[in-house]
Amino acid sequence: MRQRPLGRGAPPVSVVGYGGMHLSIAGRPPEDVAVRVIHAGLDAGMTLIDTADVYCLDQNDVGHNERLIARALGTWGGPRDRVLIATKGGMIRPDGRWERDARPERLRRACERSLQALKVDRIDLYQLHAPDHQVPFEDSVGALVELQREGKIRWIGLSNVSVAEIKAAEAIGEVATVQNRLNPFFREAIETGVVRYCGERGIGFLAYSPTGGGRLTKKLPAHPVLQRLSSELGFSPHALVLAWVLAQGPSVLAIPSARTEAHVRDSAVAGDLTLSDADRWAISEAHFDRS
Repeated sequence: MRQRPLGRGAPPVSVVGYGGMHLSIAGRPPEDVAVRVIHAGLDAGMTLIDTADVYCLDQNDVGHNERLIARALGTWGGPRDRVLIATKGGMIRPDGRWERDARPERLRRACERSLQALKVDRIDLYQLHAPDHQVPFEDSVGALVELQREGKIRWIGLSNVSVAEIKAAEAIGEVATVQNRLNPFFREAIETGVVRYCGERGIGFLAYSPTGGGRLTKKLPAHPVLQRLSSELGFSPHALVLAWVLAQGPSVLAIPSARTEAHVRDSAVAGDLTLSDADRWAISEAHFDRS
């Protein structure tokens, strides 16, 4: 699979990584099935796995996805040192809700718990899951810088941020990656200049929900432009959309999730798929209905 640098100061990783969320939230598969899904992605050439402490059911299940990934890596027969793990802190799951809590002391506890769940001495990429508007943004980023100085994390990432917030973080420490939503249904990362800024700065842009997520992903096979291209090129609509996402900038990486081995293998196909200018333009100009 093609590779690109993960981000500033970081090594190359597969352009399509694996997003672990759907193996741990509602509707998740049995753990033995989930482990096989992760193994299938790794066997297909994925060298980046993205997770978070809150990929779980509720506050009593925190760390489920991280523990699952640790189990999968521990039983995989491939070269473990080639796989980079990215996780996040700064959110909580009270009674299953998604809420922000990026207080410095909370981020420190979350990072230390993630170290234990992942069974590592240092986290490769630790990301602020989202700015917490009840906490000064600089304080949250500063907590990650301090954890980096202590050797608990290797690279710092941000998620769900604007260009202004990236610049504010860069004034405090080096930002290796930014993880924001990007797909044909939601293009705000392009429209607000985040993708362009990351490309200019050598910051890796991790596109989450790269096929739309949930019900929107299910709409792709019926999309007329994707149907035509799929018939002409011999790739699934899912893979075509991932290829379109990867074409949006030189530092873009896609981290689709999957609950089945077949789905994760189809995602990996996009890692070696390059769209022509005409095909990329056709997708860009098409309307993707969110309703």
